[in-house]
Amino acid sequence: MFERFTQDARDVVTDAVAGARQAGAAAVTEEYLLLALLDRGALDPLGVDRAAVVADLAAARRRGGMSRADQEALADLGIDLTEIVSRVEETHGEGALASTAPRRRTLGSSLRSALGRPEPAGRHVPLAQGARKTLEQSLRIALGRHDRHIATLHLLLALLSRPGTAAEVLADHGITYAAAEAGLAA
Repeated sequence: MFERFTQDARDVVTDAVAGARQAGAAAVTEEYLLLALLDRGALDPLGVDRAAVVADLAAARRRGGMSRADQEALADLGIDLTEIVSRVEETHGEGALASTAPRRRTLGSSLRSALGRPEPAGRHVPLAQGARKTLEQSLRIALGRHDRHIATLHLLLALLSRPGTAAEVLADHGITYAAAEAGLAA
């Protein structure tokens, strides 16, 4: 499927993998795809405030990736997510829920760590299920629009069509599926 991507769309995926690797993440999530789209300027024509979107993504990570819908569902059960985050951070430090999932350590990575050497730049970071589904959805969107290639627009529309933190943060900034389609397709 990657051969159907335009060079810009390939660069977004490559940048998302590099961002996840640099952050020490166990996998590439939809948020890394969104950050790569932002870094590449793909949302600039829509007037998106990059810094505000990045800050909102960081706030969502601080909540352990819970969306506002998750927070409301928990509240309906009498669970205050803000209180839980506060208690966890009191015990484990600020941003404890935002920390990356532990990677499987190999003998080589353990030795590099013991010697104070960084992980190699080529460390494999797999796509999380949500990111894979987003890439698959971008193909469906391109085919539905009768486009021959998958472009950054298709990646953005795929992020917006799937429930989750990326779509929620973009919606908070006025970027909906319809707005993105109208603004970027023109």
